Amino acid sequence: MDKQATKLVHEGDYIAEVDVTLVFNEDEWSPFLSLEDANKLDDVRRALRDGDVDTAARFGRVYRLVAVDA
Repeated sequence: MDKQATKLVHEGDYIAEVDVTLVFNEDEWSPFLSLEDANKLDDVRRALRDGDVDTAARFGRVYRLVAVDA
């Protein structure tokens, strides 16, 4: 059984919402990501770390975090 989920990737002043598929089975490692989805999260993290927002945005929704003075 598979289930759609959203993972958050946070690097520096940016956060990205990336849609992935969680794979459920009878294995003790369940649920897990496919290798493709794991690589996608790594690519987004690397792009955000390098400041390449355009590349990160190809994989999901990217937001800039702004500190709020209280």
